[in-house]
Amino acid sequence: MRPSGRKLSEMRPISIETEVVKHAEGSCLIKVGDTHVLCTATLEERVPPFVKGSGLGWVTAEYGMLPRSTSSRMRREAALGKQGGRTVEIQRLIGRSLRAGVDRVALGERQITVDCDVLQADGGTRCASITGGWVALRIAVGKLLKASVISTNPLEFPVAAVSCGIYAGQPVLDLDYPEDSEAGVDGNFVMLGDGRLVEVQMSAEGATFTRAQMDELLGLAEKGVSELVAAQRAAVDA
Repeated sequence: MRPSGRKLSEMRPISIETEVVKHAEGSCLIKVGDTHVLCTATLEERVPPFVKGSGLGWVTAEYGMLPRSTSSRMRREAALGKQGGRTVEIQRLIGRSLRAGVDRVALGERQITVDCDVLQADGGTRCASITGGWVALRIAVGKLLKASVISTNPLEFPVAAVSCGIYAGQPVLDLDYPEDSEAGVDGNFVMLGDGRLVEVQMSAEGATFTRAQMDELLGLAEKGVSELVAAQRAAVDA
């Protein structure tokens, strides 16, 4: 039995509320169970120096956790004077993942920065950030299309992510914190809406895993991502 009482292949409840930040070109509040992430997209008519003159657009991301997003207060990284290694790794993952679903030629030579701020954490914050980040990105791109700044939608497919792992010897979908902290194997799966894989992060946290178990987890991830993509589409088409 999972601590939440969910079935092995059951996602937590998913909700995505859009246009929650007045000044951002795109924004949403994504809730996956008790993990809540505010995602905003900012459009700039410039690109980093290494992209300048290429005719290609750029999508990047920043990630952070608020001090009381967890059970005890964390110090703000700004107060510490530097970002932690985990933060840097996650925001690079978010940026890589979102770029995988972007036609950078169609976007044109402009940059969209997606900021993901964790309001409340209960496992899977990077996955929720990628999933919600795509929604914020899609809203911002929609405004470019509506204003005829670009003529072709550069977002070919949605990008979503979900965690899967081996908990109490069983493969489970969408780990919450109690499961994540006790999982023998932990994995994050980033996928496009057509089922193609963008990135897989899997590691033995206390037990090794077999090829068959990895295949089981991939099957669960495909199910979870399909549900997340449906929620994304409902949010941007509403």
